[in-house]
Amino acid sequence: MRAFVAIDLPEPVKETIAALQSALPVGQAVKADNFHLTLAFLGEQPEDLIEEAHHGLQHISSPPFELKLSGLDTFGRGDPSVLFVGAAQHEPLGHLRKLVRGAMHGTGIDLDRERFRPHVTLARFRRGMTLYELEKLKLFLSGYSDFGLEPFTVTSFALYRSVLRPEGAIHEELAQYRLG
Repeated sequence: MRAFVAIDLPEPVKETIAALQSALPVGQAVKADNFHLTLAFLGEQPEDLIEEAHHGLQHISSPPFELKLSGLDTFGRGDPSVLFVGAAQHEPLGHLRKLVRGAMHGTGIDLDRERFRPHVTLARFRRGMTLYELEKLKLFLSGYSDFGLEPFTVTSFALYRSVLRPEGAIHEELAQYRLG
């Protein structure tokens, strides 16, 4: 089972991001139902390890916190692969991520060591975009350089299963964990 741990977004935030996507001139937009901020990607794991992860995540205790999404950027500078809206890195978000990663120790799930760049993926791009497509993307990014949302309160996070399909991934919430 392909799984990850993430923060879901409130519906008004999803609606605002989806409205922004409608102006996107290139790329394949991510479905609004799939908007999330990943805390840990667990990868392909047997169901018994996902169950162990669930038990570990149940014991996380952390207070709710405010999260602000702002700024558009891409991964893959020369040949962009993903468009995203960033999230302000601050202590409560980093602390929750550390707790989630810590809960995976002892479960048999080895997480990749990676720099945490909190974000919500808006669109994906095929490899080898044309200069015309790159220019359209550049104009879009400059036109929405001040994009930002009002902060919202994070009151929970969840364990998800991801099923990859040609038309895009389907994310199914397996369990939700309340903060506070």
